[in-house]
Amino acid sequence: MFDILINPRSGKGKSLAALKTVETILIGKQIPYEVHKTSYAGEATEIVRKLNEEKEDCRLIVMGGDGTFNEALNGITDFSRITLGFIPCGTGNDYVKATSIPRNPKDALEVILKGETGYTDFIQLDTKRALNAAGAGMDVDVLVRYSTMKAFSGKAKYYASLLDVLAHLRFHKMIMELDGVKTEKSVFIVSVANGRYIGGGMPISPLSDVDDGYFDVVIVNEVKKRKIPLLLLKFLKGKHIDEPCTEHFRAKEITVTLLDDGKTQVDGEVFESKVLHCTLVHETLKIYK
Repeated sequence: MFDILINPRSGKGKSLAALKTVETILIGKQIPYEVHKTSYAGEATEIVRKLNEEKEDCRLIVMGGDGTFNEALNGITDFSRITLGFIPCGTGNDYVKATSIPRNPKDALEVILKGETGYTDFIQLDTKRALNAAGAGMDVDVLVRYSTMKAFSGKAKYYASLLDVLAHLRFHKMIMELDGVKTEKSVFIVSVANGRYIGGGMPISPLSDVDDGYFDVVIVNEVKKRKIPLLLLKFLKGKHIDEPCTEHFRAKEITVTLLDDGKTQVDGEVFESKVLHCTLVHETLKIYK
């Protein structure tokens, strides 16, 4: 028996098409299932919490994008009673790009039906969890601008937001606390990454491994603005990691505190909070893989 959690709005209808494929296969194999469709933000968390509390062994297929995966993770109350299977149906699908989970719904379901399980790491913050990444800086400024821009749609809207942010570029003041040592910095972007990609495919942390027991911290410090266009081109290939302005290290706990009016993001969702207190959680979240 599987429960299927689906965001019908993911991928502009892609998830509903994927659901038809999944149901056809399950019916053909005479595998019982129940579908739970979300209708508003945060409902996935509520559904998972209820299922987790009611079932001794919840086998949950999550269909959607990074936002739906994040909501599902945040609904878990007892990790020993649930196993997640991910079928990516979103626009960006950043988390699965760092895993062996197939992008094709049929292939992703086959992985789940084989029943082989393992663990994936996640990031515990003070009140939330992140499956993929948390951070601050330019990428969050783009998300904020995207939410207010009325022109364009889809990727065109994202790129227009990016260009607007770059045209009015500012660096963000922050304090990083690691191993009891506090360091003040002015940054272009900071990412605490479990996965490798953000923003629908930007390889912010190309060396990340989602089950190695560490997250990767990538900090791109303030540089001369004339160097930003070339730096962005290197971002697209993950080559920014080798630049002198970039710091990269692995950790299990870190605190990032913004000192200006910037915002933070957790798995692509923007928050007003100025503090990201991140702790890596290892061998706790069981998934089909």
